This record gives sequence, C-alpha cells and structure tokens, in this order.
Amino acid sequence: MGERAVNSSPVAAISPVQQMLASGTGALLTSIFVTPLDVVKIRLQAQQTPFHQASAAEAAPWGGVIRPSKWKCFLYCNGLMDHIYVCQNGTSCTSWYKTPTHFSGTLDAFVKISRHEGLRSLWSGLPPTLVMAVPATVIYFTCYDQLRDFLRYGLGFQGNHIPLVAGGLARLGAVTVISPLELVRTKMQSRRLPYSELRACIRSAVAQDGLLSLWRGWGPTVLRDVPFSALYWFNYELVKARLCEQHQTTQANVSISFTAGAVSGAIAAILTLPFDVVKTRRQIQLGEMDTLGVTLKRTSSTWHIMKEIWAELGYRGLFAGFMPRVIKVAPACAVMISTYEFGKAFFQKMNLDRE
Repeated sequence: MGERAVNSSPVAAISPVQQMLASGTGALLTSIFVTPLDVVKIRLQAQQTPFHQASAAEAAPWGGVIRPSKWKCFLYCNGLMDHIYVCQNGTSCTSWYKTPTHFSGTLDAFVKISRHEGLRSLWSGLPPTLVMAVPATVIYFTCYDQLRDFLRYGLGFQGNHIPLVAGGLARLGAVTVISPLELVRTKMQSRRLPYSELRACIRSAVAQDGLLSLWRGWGPTVLRDVPFSALYWFNYELVKARLCEQHQTTQANVSISFTAGAVSGAIAAILTLPFDVVKTRRQIQLGEMDTLGVTLKRTSSTWHIMKEIWAELGYRGLFAGFMPRVIKVAPACAVMISTYEFGKAFFQKMNLDRE
C-alpha cells in the first residue's frame, strides 16, 4: 500500500494558478447554492425563541439550539465554513433577524422571505463570509492537489492512503492560516469595528492574551475538519474510480464527480459529527465571550466537552443534528467538487490545445 513506483508527471497538468481559479469558482457557486438554506434555518431558529422570551428559556447549545438563554450568537454556514454572527443587547445583528414574520416551515419561509423582503435577503451575510471562505477553499483544494501529485509523482508513492494523507495535511494548513483571521473577524463584529481597525484589533488581542490566543478554538476545528477532509478525499477518489470503471471512462465527468462528492461528503459528515457538535459549542462560547468582553483563561478541552454532553444527553447528544448536517454537507460537497473538477478539465483541455 505504501510502495514506491516510478511515475511520470500527470498528463496535461494544470498550474497552481489554474487550480486556484477552479477552486475559487467552485467556492463561489457552493456559497450561492447553500447560503439560502442556512439563512432560512437561522430565521426559523430565531423564531422559536424570540429575544423577549429568551431570558425564560434554557437549553444546551449542542442539542441543535444555539444557547437561547442569551441569543448572543448565530452559527452560520455558507457551505464552505462556519461563521459566528454576534448579536448585542437583544437587537437585530444581521438582516436575517429584521422582521417578525411568522413562518410555518422551511418552504413557507422561502416564499415569505422572497415575497416580503426580496430575493436578495436569501443571500444575507454572504459577502462578508466569502472574504474568509473563498481564500480558505482555494488554499485547501490547491494544497490537496499539489500534495497528492507530489506524493504520487514526486516521491513515487502509490496506494489508497495518498488522498487520505494529502487531504488531512491540506486541511490542517488551511485551518491554521484562516483560524486567526476568523477569530479577529468575530471580535471586530462584536465590537462593531470597521475593517480599517484590523491591525489595531490584532495588536490588542495579542497584547491582552498573547500570540497563541489568535488560534483559540483551533483544536476543536482541527479535530473535526482534518478527519473530515481525510475521509472525504479517501472516499471520493475510491467512489470516483469505481464509477469511472462502471461507465468505462478514464476521466470523471460532472455527474460522476457530483455523485462521488455527495456520497463521500455524507460519509465524512456522519463519521465526524461528534467533533462538529463540540466545535459548534466552542464557537458559540467564544462568540459570546467576545460579545461580553470576557476573557476565558482556561478553556474546556474537546474531550471534557464530549464527556459533559455524554453525561447530560448520552450518545444521542454527540450525534445531534445528524440529518440537517448530512442534508447540508452532501450537496455542498457535490457542487464544490463537480465545479472544481469541471474547471480543472477546462484548463487541461486549454493547455493541451496550446501544446
């Protein structure tokens, strides 16, 4: 499985810049597709416990409701990354929570938001999150392809473990680069600072809590995202190869990539769900701390949070939100990877035509 082999470079290889363009396009399309689903989810969530009733309610944030006793934060996902949106003093923090319209369900919410607030409201919050999500996705996908090809064609390793190793390492690098930026973005939003104050905000965070504080929450993110990526790419390459065999083709088309992406995304989402539950809880905790201006000197470890959830809710607590996560992750992975593969095939053909 880990044997070496002498290989030539991949046929019609594309440049890192072309990989970046392909992954950036995929990131944009994925965000445009998934964002309305999460905007509706947040509006329905906010409706369940309005601000004026929040003080009377109490629930566990890992149970699928984001700490309704305070309603300080919303966890928002554009299909590529999770982002915290911070609310202060029970006021509207985003355009997601700007009208008291009552929704009877998901479809009703889509119809009423489109009719009364305009179609653009379904993409509320998209531009700010793209500032983080697109660069993170470009780094991640480009690093994966470069690492995979280096292991296969540079070092001559062969085997099914190559995508697993390359996927895990690529995600580790992307998370490490983006994690401080996401933390600073949350701080700036909670304090209502303009982006011109970015440097001052970073200096203040480092002066107050030290340089490593910029990576607070890095651990739970890595524990979820790195295994997810390793499993995703491992299964994706296997499913794609099997589908190509069945269709008797050497190169995957869009439908093969879409199917393989959805299947592998669903498998990885299910297997890493406990880590997603813990990461969600930590994100909400950190967001609320920033809102209140509180510094937590000692944070709970991932293992400690898991034990708390197990003690209160049992194993079901660690797998809370099973269906919503799969419904969101599977199509997001399918759209992202099929767009990325299409973009790569386009540039491969363009490079061959030039030659």
